[in-house]
This record gives sequence, C-alpha cells and structure tokens, in this order.
Amino acid sequence: MTMDVRAVLEFATVTRGLSLFLQAVFNAVIPDHDADAFRPPRTEEPLYLDSAVEWLLGGLSHWDAEHFLFIAERGYLYEHNFAFFPLFPIILRGLAETLLWPLSSWLSVRGRLLVAVALGNSALFLLSVVALYALSRIVLQDRRLALLSSLLYCITPANVFMTAGYSESLFAALTFGGLFLLEKGFTFRACLALSIATAARSNGLVNIGFLLYLPSLHAISQIRVYRTTTKGHSKVFHYIWAIIRLLLTSLLGTAIIALPFFAFQYYGYRTFCTPSVSLERIPPALLSLAELKGYRVPDENGPPPLWCMRPLPLLYSHIQDVYWDVGFLRYFELKQIPNFILALPMATLGIMAAYAYFQANPELCLRLGLWETDANKRLDKPTPGLFNPRVFVYVVHSTVLLAFGTLCMHVQVLTRFMASSTPVPFWISAHLLLLNEPLLHRRKTSNPNVQLQTHSRNGCKHTPQNPIIALLPHFKTCSPTTQSVLGYFLSYWVLGLALHCNFLPWT
Repeated sequence: MTMDVRAVLEFATVTRGLSLFLQAVFNAVIPDHDADAFRPPRTEEPLYLDSAVEWLLGGLSHWDAEHFLFIAERGYLYEHNFAFFPLFPIILRGLAETLLWPLSSWLSVRGRLLVAVALGNSALFLLSVVALYALSRIVLQDRRLALLSSLLYCITPANVFMTAGYSESLFAALTFGGLFLLEKGFTFRACLALSIATAARSNGLVNIGFLLYLPSLHAISQIRVYRTTTKGHSKVFHYIWAIIRLLLTSLLGTAIIALPFFAFQYYGYRTFCTPSVSLERIPPALLSLAELKGYRVPDENGPPPLWCMRPLPLLYSHIQDVYWDVGFLRYFELKQIPNFILALPMATLGIMAAYAYFQANPELCLRLGLWETDANKRLDKPTPGLFNPRVFVYVVHSTVLLAFGTLCMHVQVLTRFMASSTPVPFWISAHLLLLNEPLLHRRKTSNPNVQLQTHSRNGCKHTPQNPIIALLPHFKTCSPTTQSVLGYFLSYWVLGLALHCNFLPWT
C-alpha cells in the first residue's frame, strides 16, 4: 500500500466515523420534521437492543433510505418501490442474515438492517475512495492532483447520502472501479463491474458510453500502428480485425451492462402485469397504508395497471412520471428556486470543468478526442493534469449527467447524482485549489514529485501530509478560490447530516 493510498484511507475512515457520530448527535438534538415521506408501519416486535440502535443510527433511515430498508425487509411490495434498484437492499439483507445473524436474539431485522447500513456503507465508501484514487492516478497522470481529488471526495458535499441508507457509496465504488479496469484494458471485468453498478442505480446505463468510447480510442490507436508497421493485404486484414473486435466488444459489453436494468424491468412487469399474489397474503398494516396513500400493490384478482398495455411497458418510466413527476423541464417552477440554488455549486463545478477543458483543448474537443491534433502529440502520452486528452470522455460524461439532471430530474438530487457518478467535480475542485492556493505551492505545470510532507523528529520521511487538514487552520488567509471550494464541501458535508437526519428538506 502506497503512502498516498494510506493517507486517503485514513482520512476516509476518520470522516466516516465522524459522520456516524454527528448524525447520531443531530438526530438526538434536533426534533424530526413532520415530512410527507414514506414511513411504513413497523410490523415486527422490537427486541432488546432495537431502541438503542434506532437512537444511534435512526438518522440513516430517513427519506429514500426508508425505501431501501423496506425493500430489504419486505421485498418489492408497493409499485413505487421499483424506483429503487435491488442490489443495495440485497446487500443489506445479506449482511443482516449472515454477518449480523448472531445479533438476531437482541435485534430485529429492522435493527440489523440499520447496523448493516452503517457498516456496509462505511466499507463501500472506503472502497470507492481507493477506486477513485486509482482511476484518477491513471487518467490524470498526476499523483498530486489524484491525491487531492481523493481527499476532497472524503468530504464530499453528498456526504450524508454516502453514509445513510442510500446506494450512492455502492454505485460510486462499482463505477470508479469499473472505469479503472476499463482504463487498464481489462474490458470484460470492467463490463461486469459496470453491469453490477446498473443493478444498483439506473444511471449505470450511461456508463455504456465509456465502453463505446475507450475501445474505439484503442482501435484507432491500433489502426495507426498497423498503418506504419504493416503492408499490403496484411494491413487490410488488421484493419478489418480491429473493426470487428471493436464491434463485438461494444455489442457484448453494452448487453452485459444493460442486462440488470432490463431484467429488473421484466421482474416489475411480472409482479404487476401478471401477478401471482393475493391481497390476503399482504400484512393488514401494510395494506392499510397502501389504501391510505394510494400505493398500488400486486393483486392477482385485480385488473393490470394501464402501463402494462404500452408497447414498451417500462415500470421505471411509469414510476418516475406518476409518483415523482419527473420529466423534461417539469421542475422549472418558481417554487423550486431554492432547490436550484441548492444544486448550483455542483452545477457550477460541472460547467467550469467543461468550459475550462474546451478552452484548453478546442481542437481535441471538436475531433471528439479520437486522434491527436498535433503530429508531435500522441494520445497515449498525454500531458499530466486535468487537461490531458484522456480526461475528455469524463468531461463529456459529466456534462451529459449535468444536463440531464438539471433539465429532467428533481434538481436538488444533482449533488449526490454527480458526486457518486463522475470524478470530474473532484478533479476540477482539486485543480482549482492547486492552481490558486499559494499555501499548496502549486507550479504552473503538474509535477508529481512535489508534495506536502511531514517529517518525524529524526528527520525521516513520514506519511504525506493531508493538504485539506493543513489548509483548515489557515482558512481565513487562504485564497478566495480555496475558501469557496472548501466552504462548499464542508458546509454541505455538515449541513446535509443535520437536515437529512431529521426529515428536513435535504434529499
């Protein structure tokens, strides 16, 4: 384990422990808001330690986390539960029934699921930060920028969603890990990781773009090599083989990544369009909630819902439309201005990254980064830093997510949506700090040999100093850019815990 990875893991561990501690404090001190949120009745008798676990970890179960916990405990009972993909509830239930099974005499399933959230998401976050560092290191080719990006990720503005019973930490670990494998050339393993990510969140489908782009880049590079090293019919054969291999990789990889999404939609179709469950088998308390709130439940004796009659009966699209009112420009209302303000910092980082990258590489962007723009510059030997050609596809991916999240989603989720799906917000933030903060001794060009270090008393080199921790005591004298970036990260890091854990508007 390198010193950088150790420093990142240490900081991530500290932030996870502090997050769990603060959510317990905030949940105990601040009274819960009476929000119109999903709160299913408890049908299981509490055991000895349930009240203690609820007091310590209850803040992790609010808002959408309640859906994941309910699915882990009861399965997909209500129609709108299908907005939440199955991998994370499966992991929670698996932890509750295996690792935490010895506690079953003292904790109910609900209590064990809360403990599973705390343990599982903490471990998944540590995996995601290591995957982010590895991905950043190979793409940016700048150790210092990769380290600072990963440390900023440890204080992500989406912190509460990485800690509570949400699938963000799981999705980030699988996405960053899958992209790292793809960058290393392990295409099949990358497809498996990205496929599993699609089982956690629907926007895993967008990762197909990486599978189409990076192998295309590799194929073009191979063709360029064949052009200079082979002659005659052999050259044509190599060209054809490179194209065929690219097509096969793209088609097979796309199918692998998309399979969990369509398998889950098929499961939803079978559950509600050809149901095999009668209302008598549903607990009365849960059936009463369905009648009170208008939740649809599967009923073999009732008529199928109208969405089953559509040419492409996708339950996910139906839920987003009917239950969440998600659609193009539907959220553009005056009453939603506070939510747009809440999402503005993350949107600003995404816009800045796209603008700065285009300004630095206009010709590369116009050519979609598929071949070099200068005879002396090769894509396989990029200049280290944020503006090297390998970053192009990540900036495009980030911009697509930003545009979709702003125009078609509830915009307040943009912070967690971006922070768990793309490394670009952390790359641009670290780049801005290194470029504008004198205390970091940033040079005009990336130099991976320069880093902040501490020394032990005998003068030996020690673990690299955490620049985030080093800057905080000097916050008032830092540059305005540093104050803005760290102020945003830290304020959202704490504010999210305080509000979300008490059913206040932070979703």
